[in-house]
Amino acid sequence: MNPELVTIYPGVSYQDIADIDFSGLFDVIEPGNIVTVKPNWVKESHAYRKDEWEQVITHPSLLTRIIREVVLKLNTHGTIRVIDGPHFDASYSAIIAHYPVEQWKTFVEGTQIILEITDLRDEEFTMQDEIVIKKKALPGDPRGSVLFNLKDDESCFFNHNKSARGYYGAYYDITETNRAHDGKNNLYKLSRSVIESDVFINVPKLKTHKKAGITCCLKNLVGINTYRNYLPHHSEGGPAQGGDQFPSENINARLEGPVVAYVKQKFLAADSHLTLFRYLKIISRFFLGDTNKVVRSGNWHGNDTMWRTIIDLNKLLLYGNASGELPSGQFPASKKYIGIVDGIIAGEGNGPMAPDSVNLHTLIAGTNPVAIDAVCACLMGFDPSKIPSIKNAFGIEKFPIAPFSFQDIRIGTGEKQFQLSELPQKYIHQFVPHFGWKNFIEANNK
Repeated sequence: MNPELVTIYPGVSYQDIADIDFSGLFDVIEPGNIVTVKPNWVKESHAYRKDEWEQVITHPSLLTRIIREVVLKLNTHGTIRVIDGPHFDASYSAIIAHYPVEQWKTFVEGTQIILEITDLRDEEFTMQDEIVIKKKALPGDPRGSVLFNLKDDESCFFNHNKSARGYYGAYYDITETNRAHDGKNNLYKLSRSVIESDVFINVPKLKTHKKAGITCCLKNLVGINTYRNYLPHHSEGGPAQGGDQFPSENINARLEGPVVAYVKQKFLAADSHLTLFRYLKIISRFFLGDTNKVVRSGNWHGNDTMWRTIIDLNKLLLYGNASGELPSGQFPASKKYIGIVDGIIAGEGNGPMAPDSVNLHTLIAGTNPVAIDAVCACLMGFDPSKIPSIKNAFGIEKFPIAPFSFQDIRIGTGEKQFQLSELPQKYIHQFVPHFGWKNFIEANNK
């Protein structure tokens, strides 16, 4: 299919999914293929409203329809891998409880199709006051990891000047993150089960995101990592230090940044200090402000780090092999790609884990993650050129992921095709951005 063409299915409900005509979208799947299906399983529910989940994770009805379609295309033999690495403190059992796994198993009965459902994490955390108080070991990817190294200009981190304190990854141990991204080498550990697949089906939930603006196809690849501390999320410090952790040189940048970094290194390294650290965090929240109200940790539109991680991951998915190599640098890449975005109930505001629900009633499908994300941004009332992971995905010379321009993208609605700028207002719902992106990302904010 044409990678520049993205099809939207407006006015649908979850009850309608079984009847949607995906018009040959799954034809790239052949009998015997290994097919990875990657939902958004970030957490079992809204971070603060535990009875809400439909705006947080991929809906069961969409995942069920996709698995059914894959079974039909595989005919009688092949492998389906439903895979994600949820957030550290997510309950995998609670996530899976939302899904009709027993029904999925009946789809492959009497065939030689293998159905696997995998949590890629090797640890699950129990947290209190946003501090880890307990860790449980998990099996992780049964096939292990693939270690990749994007050297020099193969990576989007090429010529990026990180701050003096360096990058912050997923944990307090920033030394490890900065060893992985030392100015020449850029290390990533990805799921071998994903990388060795023939077809990758990306099924994200459409939401706003505090670090990336939106989370859709491009950002959803964070969940295929087997070691998240290799992923730079922001550069420590404020503008004066060359960082993007804070938007300005306020008390947070001058005091909170270096002090909290020191305290994390000293207190979180020892379990005996966790209780004291929780008290310190409560005190600091009182003086420096709550994260749901104050921009910190790169949670704003000036984050110049996260998009580089996102694009690097998409390069590795599309071009990488199970030997840790990227043998071909020319598009189309070796892996076949399908993206179907769950925008029927979407999320706005404090995404990705505490968004408010938006009834957009739309599915979005295509075969290129950049084109799909650009269309999704437009549907949300956002300017895709203000979203770094989309804007910077064009014009990449080594391992390109979008060999076309904004102007080439077409939106199919069933009635006709539109350019991004021509999309009728009836398809657009103005989402509320995360507060760190307000008055910047909106399409009407020129």
